[in-house]
Amino acid sequence: MVHDESGSLVPFNFIKVMERIPELSKIEVGLTVISFPKPIDSSNVSIRDWQALGYIIYENYDQYDGFVILHGTDTMAYSASALSFMLEGLAKPVIFTGAQIPIGNLRSDARENLITAIEIAADQRNGTPLIKEVCIYFNFGLFRGNRSQKMKSSTFAAFESQNYPLLAESGIDINYNEAVLAAPNGLAPLRLHQDLDDNVALLKIFPGLNEAVLESILGSKNLKGLVMETFGSGNIPNEPWFIECLKKAVENQIIILNVSQCSGGEVIHGRYETSRKLSEIGIISGGNITTESAITKLMLLLGSKKSPEIIKNLLVNPMNGEMD
Repeated sequence: MVHDESGSLVPFNFIKVMERIPELSKIEVGLTVISFPKPIDSSNVSIRDWQALGYIIYENYDQYDGFVILHGTDTMAYSASALSFMLEGLAKPVIFTGAQIPIGNLRSDARENLITAIEIAADQRNGTPLIKEVCIYFNFGLFRGNRSQKMKSSTFAAFESQNYPLLAESGIDINYNEAVLAAPNGLAPLRLHQDLDDNVALLKIFPGLNEAVLESILGSKNLKGLVMETFGSGNIPNEPWFIECLKKAVENQIIILNVSQCSGGEVIHGRYETSRKLSEIGIISGGNITTESAITKLMLLLGSKKSPEIIKNLLVNPMNGEMD
């Protein structure tokens, strides 16, 4: 971002990044810059943008050792989660990064974030990339992309990964936590999955949610999947009408995935009475998956046109390190 004449923050053309961060010329890597024709605010990111990012990586995969994506922070965790599922067989680093303060400001965190992200993307051991997954690098930490969430908007430490350790920490050196890094089969060819279905919704349960509102959401035209954010370890109000609404939706072939509202939470159906009936009526437990990862995983699986039973089985099992 840069400031326009009115003082508002607007996207700037990434092609000019070398002008903004001349230190990049000191990194001993061959660097190619690709910029979208019209930069956008990350609040406007859509499935089309994920498809474009995935296509760029797929088409240039054999030419580069790694990829760094400069992205706004608001939807970065969604984009990183989406690409982690779209790029099957990924065996090279794809590092998302950005900044909390605009790149033109004196105290901007953009320089450190971008420089270190490029260093991580270029880091190899015995000619093999050290990182082989989609990540977010921010504020001296490297996070698994589909385990990350934006938690703060007023500090440099914007992202957290409550249910998975840091992959690396940057200080004087970059220290990798090698025990938790992804180790895919590098011999498998990269496959790009671009068909995502946006007929999904997100429902956050709250005290006072009434029957009419719930029915209007579950009765939405063409709705195929719902991510339901519940209390604590997966609890909902146990009012008979509430259970009946969910049961009817499941009978209408709507796939409902239960995730916790707690950033470090885990859904365990039956731990409390208020969640015991969920499995009985066909609600799927999302375990410790993040909301961002749940939404994008559901979009991708629905887009695959697989049978509902296969989709449900894939939702409860990790596809790419997004859940335990």
